[in-house]
Amino acid sequence: MARTESPAGGPGSAPEPQSGTGEAELRTAARPAGSGGKDAPDVTQGKAGAGGARSSPPRWGDRAGRWRRGLVPAALGLLTAAVMLSHAHIPNVVGNLGSLAETFLPWAGLALPVLLAAALWRRSCTALIGVLIPLLVWSDLFGGLLLDKTSDGGDLTLASHNVDAENPDPAATAAVLAGSGADVLALQEMPQEQVAVYEEGLAETYPHHAVQGTVGLWSRYPLDEVRPVDIGLGWVRAMRATVAAPDGELAVYVAHLPSVRVQLRAGFTAGRRDDAADLLGAAIADERLERVILLGDLNGTMNDRALAPVTAQLRSTQGAAGAGFGFTYPAGFPLTRIDHILVRGLEPATSWTLPATGSDHLPVAARVS
Repeated sequence: MARTESPAGGPGSAPEPQSGTGEAELRTAARPAGSGGKDAPDVTQGKAGAGGARSSPPRWGDRAGRWRRGLVPAALGLLTAAVMLSHAHIPNVVGNLGSLAETFLPWAGLALPVLLAAALWRRSCTALIGVLIPLLVWSDLFGGLLLDKTSDGGDLTLASHNVDAENPDPAATAAVLAGSGADVLALQEMPQEQVAVYEEGLAETYPHHAVQGTVGLWSRYPLDEVRPVDIGLGWVRAMRATVAAPDGELAVYVAHLPSVRVQLRAGFTAGRRDDAADLLGAAIADERLERVILLGDLNGTMNDRALAPVTAQLRSTQGAAGAGFGFTYPAGFPLTRIDHILVRGLEPATSWTLPATGSDHLPVAARVS
């Protein structure tokens, strides 16, 4: 009996799957529910990305990695510590680099927050140690200056101010200084044509005064033995006087050392200032009175080795009895302390800066006993 074939799609026949289509449908149906279907992302592609495995962020839990990471911040931290520790060995032969570094040495602390942020971002124990070391060095050098060492004692108030030769209102400056409460006041950088303005503005408060060149001394107490001090400039920028204070004589020096400049080719030009500091130091060393006060603009900080002929003999009132660095220059945004009150044979009780005047320097004041 002949077999009868049913036409395609007719009753009793099973449809043949189309090439590729049925297989795709079977694969789709075979996927578990919730797999996302054909629109689900390819997991392996997400991990590989463009040609490689995606790196995971640093973790503190990575015990080996946290010691291997952060080598650059650690090295920079150690370099900062080395500069602070060895600042006295930075040579002054080329451009007085040593003095320049010492002038702005406290600002090395600005590197520490940056290095700490880098260490935390890298999750690096090595970098944290690299930050801790310069932090300890900076704290040892300057941490004491941040403490409030002021007290209520003192029976003699001192003040000093570089009034600025280009001061637009010397009369107003004189009025501010007259109200400072100082018993002894020293001024520097007074142009000859403005001396009379300061004399008039300070006369009521200070019955005794003396002017030598561009520096002057005003006092509530009598002055004697007034004379210029030669600091090798060819004109007078330093003087000495004996103040007859109620509890005994005081040798008071007023000085304005030569200015320094930072120049690209010459570096930190401080040669004349350094020579003047040598001469001023020699004059103070020869002083017959035991109690000595130096008031003035030294154009250098207590850290500057070039001022050692002066600073090694005297004590800074700000360092001994101040609160903070007491920066004085420039007045608009003080970056360094170059205006000083230094003493010998007297005990500093408190030290501070006075409000700004028309000068580019802040006045400084201190009480001593």
